[in-house]
Amino acid sequence: MPDPGNERSTMSKASKKKEPQGSAQTETPYLSADERAAKGKALRDAAPRTSHAGWKPFDGRRDPVELLSESNQGRVPELIPIRFGRMAASPFAFYRGAAALMAADLAHTPTSGIRVQACGDAHLMNFGGFATPERNVIFDINDLDETLPAPFEWDLKRLAASVVIAANHLQLPNSDAARVATDLVRGYRERMSDYASMRALDVWYDKIDLQKYEDRSADPEVRKEARKRFAERLERERRKSVPDFLYPKLVSHEGGTPRIKDEPPLIFHPSAELAPELASGYANAIAAYRESLPEHTRTLFDRFHFFDLAAKVVGVGSVGTFCTIGLFMAADDDPLFLQIKEARASVLEPYAGKSLHAHNGQRVVVGQRLMQSASDVFLGWSRGKNGRDVYVRQLRDMKMSAVIEDWDSAALRHYGRMCAHALARAHARTGDAAMMAGYMGSGQTFDDAIGEFAVEYAAQNRTDYRAFIKAIREGRIPAALEG
Repeated sequence: MPDPGNERSTMSKASKKKEPQGSAQTETPYLSADERAAKGKALRDAAPRTSHAGWKPFDGRRDPVELLSESNQGRVPELIPIRFGRMAASPFAFYRGAAALMAADLAHTPTSGIRVQACGDAHLMNFGGFATPERNVIFDINDLDETLPAPFEWDLKRLAASVVIAANHLQLPNSDAARVATDLVRGYRERMSDYASMRALDVWYDKIDLQKYEDRSADPEVRKEARKRFAERLERERRKSVPDFLYPKLVSHEGGTPRIKDEPPLIFHPSAELAPELASGYANAIAAYRESLPEHTRTLFDRFHFFDLAAKVVGVGSVGTFCTIGLFMAADDDPLFLQIKEARASVLEPYAGKSLHAHNGQRVVVGQRLMQSASDVFLGWSRGKNGRDVYVRQLRDMKMSAVIEDWDSAALRHYGRMCAHALARAHARTGDAAMMAGYMGSGQTFDDAIGEFAVEYAAQNRTDYRAFIKAIREGRIPAALEG
């Protein structure tokens, strides 16, 4: 068996090799599921499962503050202090905004060689519930701005580390944090084993229905509490998603014309310099977006007329990118709010290879349709006169993300396994489930290795966070704390 220490260097160089992005797997001769599982198992010779364990900074690792500052290139300068201010709130918030930093680190870790359509930013807060076009509420990955074909382990390592960082944030015992991370990986491995034995169409159509979901491995009381929380949250989000709630919250009437309310610095109307198509009413960008929609959706979209557009600061990692909301009306009491998010090159691109899609909005949309079991009916893309690629979706459609502040270890474990299930389902749709299952095996070796990585990378995140806070205090980087 190769020495894991030597392998780190070898696999690191291999993972840095840039390849054009294609589908997550290349065309190969027909092989049975057992034969593909055997191929996956054989990959352990080059990348033993134990080689994934642990984390140590590599020689030449970039200064995290320097790398994060570089990631501000092209962002709206006035919003950068808000981005850094949000990241300064806690090590958990810092982790959410530091996808570029971890992508650079993951490129120096061993990989199995099995590629999938990766999320690129698979942390706990990028999963959640949302409504399908059929109005069912499903649980899935809900942020795919960084999606790109890449090694499957990269997503899993980022997700596992996020659950440890969340446990630290909640001040749970270190032993609990380690167990929750290992259990998350086990959940992913077991789900992938299930997908490996399923028919291709059954995998493709599989979804996680929140109203029916139960993880049988969880304690009955935890399942009961989870169902109660979900029912309460779903009712709140249903109320927030209806036009009667959203419209008066976001819109005022000026001279009888509906206009999005300004609430600077988080909601504001962009200047002509920031939005060159302002004078034309964004006609070209809207037309390009319309062309990206399926023909049947265009028929629906054509019922709506554009009225206004305003910049809206969202998230943590997205702060500073050109994100806006558009107000469209089909009638006086029939609004449609679309979220228009700038799509930049994926943080994985320097390490996993360029996208086949020259348009980054299209990259996000294609990745989203591949990974999610159902996507927003208005999902599309466009390019503004300012040259920024964007993708478009509904602003709010019963979208739910986790609120972890009062969770205990059992609740975090339950949610972590839900995220692992969603990630395994997405990877099984776009990669070879049998090969991944064969590589991971049926024992705990892989679980323990990724769990150990997660714990040690969480410590690295704390170190980087302290360096980040020091840079703010010394005035090297700007940060605006929100009240």
